[in-house]
Amino acid sequence: MTVSVQSSHNEPTTVEKLRGLPWSIAADTSITIFSQLIFFGSVFILFLDKLGLNKTEIGSLLSLIPFAGTLALIIAPFVVRFGYKRTFVTFFGLRKIITCFLLLTPWVAATYGPGIASLFVAAITGGFALCKAIADTAAYPWVQEYIPDSVRGKYYATSNLFATLASFLVVIVAGFVLERSAGLSGFMTLIGAGIVAGFFSVWSYAHVPGGARRANASTMDMRKVLAVGRDRNFRRYMLGIGLVIVGFTPLLSFLPLFMRQVIGLSESDIVRLPTGALLGGLFAGYLWGWASDRYGSKPVMMSGLIIRLLLPLLWFLLPPNSPWSFPLALGISVLQGIGDVGWAIGSARLLFVNVVPSAQSMEYMALYYALAGLITGFSQMLGGRLLDALGDLQLQIGGFRIDQYTVLMASAFLLTAAGLWIFRQVRGDSGVSTGQFAGLFLQGSPIRAFEAMIRYHRAQDERSVVFMTARMGQTQSRLPVDELLDALRDPRFNVRYEAIISIARMQPDPQLTDALIGVMRGKSPALSVIAAWALGRTGDPRSLPPLREGLNSSYRSIQSHCARALATLGDRESIPDLLARLQSESDYGQQVAYASALGKLQASEATEALLALLRDADDESIQMELALAVARTVARTNGDEHYFIQLLRQTRGETGTALAQAAVALRRKVSRLLQADAQALAAFDSSGDLLARNNLTGGAAALQETIQRLPLAQFPTAAASVLDACAHHLGPGGSARIEYLLLTLHTLHAVEEVTIRPRTK
Repeated sequence: MTVSVQSSHNEPTTVEKLRGLPWSIAADTSITIFSQLIFFGSVFILFLDKLGLNKTEIGSLLSLIPFAGTLALIIAPFVVRFGYKRTFVTFFGLRKIITCFLLLTPWVAATYGPGIASLFVAAITGGFALCKAIADTAAYPWVQEYIPDSVRGKYYATSNLFATLASFLVVIVAGFVLERSAGLSGFMTLIGAGIVAGFFSVWSYAHVPGGARRANASTMDMRKVLAVGRDRNFRRYMLGIGLVIVGFTPLLSFLPLFMRQVIGLSESDIVRLPTGALLGGLFAGYLWGWASDRYGSKPVMMSGLIIRLLLPLLWFLLPPNSPWSFPLALGISVLQGIGDVGWAIGSARLLFVNVVPSAQSMEYMALYYALAGLITGFSQMLGGRLLDALGDLQLQIGGFRIDQYTVLMASAFLLTAAGLWIFRQVRGDSGVSTGQFAGLFLQGSPIRAFEAMIRYHRAQDERSVVFMTARMGQTQSRLPVDELLDALRDPRFNVRYEAIISIARMQPDPQLTDALIGVMRGKSPALSVIAAWALGRTGDPRSLPPLREGLNSSYRSIQSHCARALATLGDRESIPDLLARLQSESDYGQQVAYASALGKLQASEATEALLALLRDADDESIQMELALAVARTVARTNGDEHYFIQLLRQTRGETGTALAQAAVALRRKVSRLLQADAQALAAFDSSGDLLARNNLTGGAAALQETIQRLPLAQFPTAAASVLDACAHHLGPGGSARIEYLLLTLHTLHAVEEVTIRPRTK
């Protein structure tokens, strides 16, 4: 046998593929209508039950369709030679012609009896299954070819959207028809409508490109197909798929009978029940598709499977013959739709993008289709036999009823849980884990993030784009990471600038950090400066090396912001370099930046240098920034820094009152520091009284006297240096530099904390 490897000139271009996707979506939508009404929906199960088939017979009949998939191993080479598209369209259309014979079922039943009618339906199902197996063998590699991987998730989501809308209308109409018909007449009406939709899908698929006949066939025998089984990742994927199929296929196949026989729903309600799943799929479909393209197939698949794991438990707890039975079943159906679509999109995308190599598509897909068909067929057949064998099972344990359907639900839960464990070992197509994926929807405000993302893509003018870029950052959600990266590459300066600010509001993210590093190293100083600031704001330690490099930038503004960012990140390793730069720098702005950074890092060895810079400062804002830097070098807790800031804020109102209150609060501590020096304590008390009278000059002089009598030799070096400098500036005219009054009280507060508390090693 031979299978070809398609030459590149036979494959359609990406533009041609994208042009053909609407036809594929139209075909998918119409074939969904066909499937809902014939062979795969609850209508067909009820139709077989109406013919008088028992559960074993129904299961065996349904198993014909997946069992036929084993033919893929035999027909694959011929499919390649005949052409994927030609094979698919031919046999896809032929199976619709065969389905037309179902319309003769009432005549066969009336003429030859129900037994012959059942055999007649079985023969039609067998013919349909054979044609389906041949068509699907061609479909899998064709689908892998004509859907670009970059939009595969979005395609599945869009196709699911239209198919869901169509299915929603179909099941409503089907329930209406069955409710108002008797015997097989209603089923024949629905089957006829399904056949019409099926032929429309054949016509639509004929317009999809690709799938050409392969002229240059390379030799391949059955051993090459079987060699695929040595792929460990493929084996794990198939084992996980097999467990999920065996667990869920029997349960889903006979769920309509469970709803009628155990829960007590009517046939029309059972047919309407899938509307819940359709609504769930409609709600979640586009989200799952978008997420699989952005975050990878595996987390989407696993999330959908976790939701499915809950379904057997919920069905088991469903109250029978209750007014709440149908509403609750409908709610469970909505959850089922959400989980099913996530599972379907994620598992299919993972299969095509990561599990199956495109160069060996036919070998892998033939084996996949054969194994999946074999497993599905056995599971359906065994499910029916199991239900018939356990038909007499009726137990009551506590308030719970145990019957044959309970066994199917238990096996679905256990086997799906085992499948989840197996899938954890399957190689993913992204670095995002399931936990990280779930966390994306728990951080920040995901709903606002989605709104901002949608409006960002729809924004038409610069002002709107800037506004929505800012909104994305305000959500503090990691969902719009790609949009922020896109904004960072926007040709408009204001958009890029706003993107940097928005990224600074986000939690650390490797992609965003790398992007900011790139901007900082770029040739736009205005953006490099803000990028350096943003790197410090995000708190990602991966930013440290590039920020250290930025200290050597040819632009002083970048050097300054890198120094401040390093301090924000708490990079104490940079203290020696920053101190050396402060001592050698001649630019005043640079000196302030280095001083502020050293203060932020609580570099006590820099206290003297900071005090010298503070002494010569003549701008109020710079004076206060440097005073805070000095205060930080003697602070030992966050509370100490807070004390300085609070005192500064209070002095902006009634300066003397605020300083006096601080002095009074420190009296007991200062008394212990003065070691029973009554004269010094009296001077301190006097300072409080003078400050309370708003005599700042007198209060400063009294504080100077207090400091001069303190045992500074016993103080920590930094604190002693600060108090000594304060004493020097609190003499005549000392009230003009209020920062020294603040530093005096702050240092006394901080030193007291160190002195009276026991030190720990």
